[in-house]
Amino acid sequence: MDYFHGYAVVGLVAVVGVLFVTAAFTAGHLLRPVAPTPEKLLTYECGVDPVGEGWAHTQIRYYVYSYLYVIFAVDAIFLFPWATVFAAPGFGGTTLVEMFVFLGFLAVGLLYAWKKGVLEWT
Repeated sequence: MDYFHGYAVVGLVAVVGVLFVTAAFTAGHLLRPVAPTPEKLLTYECGVDPVGEGWAHTQIRYYVYSYLYVIFAVDAIFLFPWATVFAAPGFGGTTLVEMFVFLGFLAVGLLYAWKKGVLEWT
């Protein structure tokens, strides 16, 4: 019986969370004022009247740079626990090899991005 008790607690918390979110959205929908006017239906951006269409072209290199940043941020986050385990007795050689394999994968990815010319800003 204790085995299912843990699942029951998780299920109860999930149900309470869903009910709370549903109640909050329903209350917001029922209590908000609704007075649509043509001015309120316009696209608004920083007080500037919209001119032209709403579509804008964005170059893919911005996304690539952000993706590379995320990869190296994850690498930096991975280094702290690795350094902690590396100091523990009996784990030095194994964790050192694992880190070099991980850094090797990152280096291959960075080399691939560099060879493809993704890192050049023109």
